[in-house]
Amino acid sequence: MKKIKNLLIGTNNKGKLKEIRALLPKYIKTYSTSDFNLKSPRESGKTFADNSIIKSKYFSKKTNLLCLADDSGLEIDILDKAPGIYSARWGGKNLDFKKAIKRVYRELDKKDKDWRNKKIKARFICVLSVSFLSKTIKCVKGKVEGTISNIPKGKNGFGYDPIFIPIGKKFTFGEISPKLKYKSDHRFKAFKKIKKFL
Repeated sequence: MKKIKNLLIGTNNKGKLKEIRALLPKYIKTYSTSDFNLKSPRESGKTFADNSIIKSKYFSKKTNLLCLADDSGLEIDILDKAPGIYSARWGGKNLDFKKAIKRVYRELDKKDKDWRNKKIKARFICVLSVSFLSKTIKCVKGKVEGTISNIPKGKNGFGYDPIFIPIGKKFTFGEISPKLKYKSDHRFKAFKKIKKFL
């Protein structure tokens, strides 16, 4: 298969854009949705995979470019896997993740007043899809298991990174260096599966 030279990264999330660019081989010229002033489509899917594919097809059709899109989020077991596919929406219209994190803590308090003394199981899930126009070429999933931190820690990363402690680690994704995070998170795991294709 011939090497891909041009690729649109189908996200309006600057944090994701930066991370995906850091993972891609250098010979690929990447474009972002903001290069084309594209707004994101309505994510009406029921799963991460549905929403990832909605985005990669939509952005590809708009630009005629091969598109790699990501749908990812945080699942917390005790909250019946919420926020899940609604992870970004918990941040409201402005994607304010401080607000989203406060909501996570509010929901946990409602479920169990004593949750801070327990290990609250959670995972980050990322589904990457590559589409060209209306054809989906590849769709893969990566996940990383962990627990929820009692308080947000660290200024690195984005989204829910400050409250997620990966299994076997003492620090949140918000506390570790981006380089280290890129080598261990859910996006990297999904990326390893899709890399053969790139």
